[in-house]
Amino acid sequence: MPRVAFYPGSFDPVTNGHLDVAERACRLADKLVVAIGAHPGKTPLFSLEERREMLDETLALVARRARVDFEATTFDGLVVDAARAAGSSVLVRGVRDGADFDYEMQMAGMNAELAPGVTTVLLPPSAAVRSISATFVRQIAAMGGDVSAFAPPPVVERLNRRFAR
Repeated sequence: MPRVAFYPGSFDPVTNGHLDVAERACRLADKLVVAIGAHPGKTPLFSLEERREMLDETLALVARRARVDFEATTFDGLVVDAARAAGSSVLVRGVRDGADFDYEMQMAGMNAELAPGVTTVLLPPSAAVRSISATFVRQIAAMGGDVSAFAPPPVVERLNRRFAR
């Protein structure tokens, strides 16, 4: 039975930090399922379809290089339910700092109660990309800044088009 790693997030937009965590997740699994959460209370910069296309343009390449199967999907319910539906018992979460760690530990505890068969694995990104957040990337791009050090080229192109002045 293949090991499936389930990596959920908003991916609005995909960053080099996401790529780093995905690369680490590929070392743990035979298949990487990257899932975009649709949250009704949030207004994303990119549509679900645009984010899925970005995942196919970027994270799919990471999985291919690692010789791991890849799937990009969306979900709108509980992450543990989406993970189980994808055939995964491993939930991957990136953790940049102490604040992320505290939040993710609480979520891991709640998810363990909801779905005891799903294990949360916290993966720190490498030091070179640890400070990158999608929020900062969006803000810098919106103000005309260069985000090429923080996001893969296809994403930078999309951001430049979105914020063209």
